[in-house]
Amino acid sequence: MDKHAISSIKSLLSTPKHIVIVPHKNPDGDAIGSTLALCHYLKLHNHHAVVIAPNDYPDFLKWMPGENAILKYDSQKQDCDQDIEKSDIIFTLDFNALGRIGAMENVITASEAKKIMIDHHQQPDDYADFMYSDVTMSSTCEMVFNFIEMLGDVDKIDKAIASCLYTGIMTDTGSFRFSSTSSNTHKIIGKLIETGISNSEIHNNIHDSNSYERMQLLGCALSNLKVIPEYQTAYITLTQEELNTFNFKKGDTEGFVNYALSVKGVIFAAIFIESHQDKIIKISLRSKGDFSVNDVARTYFEGGGHTNAAGGKSDLSLKETIEKFIGILPHYQKDLKTQ
Repeated sequence: MDKHAISSIKSLLSTPKHIVIVPHKNPDGDAIGSTLALCHYLKLHNHHAVVIAPNDYPDFLKWMPGENAILKYDSQKQDCDQDIEKSDIIFTLDFNALGRIGAMENVITASEAKKIMIDHHQQPDDYADFMYSDVTMSSTCEMVFNFIEMLGDVDKIDKAIASCLYTGIMTDTGSFRFSSTSSNTHKIIGKLIETGISNSEIHNNIHDSNSYERMQLLGCALSNLKVIPEYQTAYITLTQEELNTFNFKKGDTEGFVNYALSVKGVIFAAIFIESHQDKIIKISLRSKGDFSVNDVARTYFEGGGHTNAAGGKSDLSLKETIEKFIGILPHYQKDLKTQ
């Protein structure tokens, strides 16, 4: 973000404003962490700030400071519409196309509020008045730290802000193991820990709260794991019936696809999850090296994301979706072999 944009945003924020902060639909740790962190920061400057999520999110994120004040558009539409109508500024975080916010898209598009995007996904749409877009960043939370630094307020990052930022960076980097984790990422993490947060407690809140049913569902997913060695590819399927059997809750399949990617020799992994409610197959894609699952998701599955992590969907049946997936692998044989 250039100096002119920062100067303009500083001017916008120089007096108290009504501000709405929006993550993407089905928000993850980075989406909730970045929006809450920004909300806490803006409130320090006496802004009326509220986070409005398109829908609910996993229970393992509900310990985060300020989480209980998040509004959910799908269940609190009237209150959300009132806040959006009154807003002077709308921040959109961790997504770069308004199609990612579901039923909120029309009302956000129609709003005359100034829009500020902070995001690290590829190929952003041009809808914001101010855009901070950087695909090299590990997470939107890292970008929010940088944004606060650009505004000259790093010293105002307290334990609440730091806890939220740490959560998003940790989850979006796979606990700092993904290639997007830079030396600067670690420097930021060090500064967050210096605020007095307990990094081990945050890890425990995210990773050590598995229900018995979730572990059983993981066992089912692993039993469904298939490997296609000639394409260095693996995939997992979960039917709606299997989800129901193990009392599936939102967030229960988080990270499952990484088990497929961890198989020796595999550089391309996918999970296909049947959703009768949405009438789609939900797809998560992961890769190693330079193989771009963002390209696969955008070309074949109405999605997108990053080079090594992307998502999409299919309107076909689960069986037909798997057949389609296997059918496209020959198109990528050369790319897969060179990794």
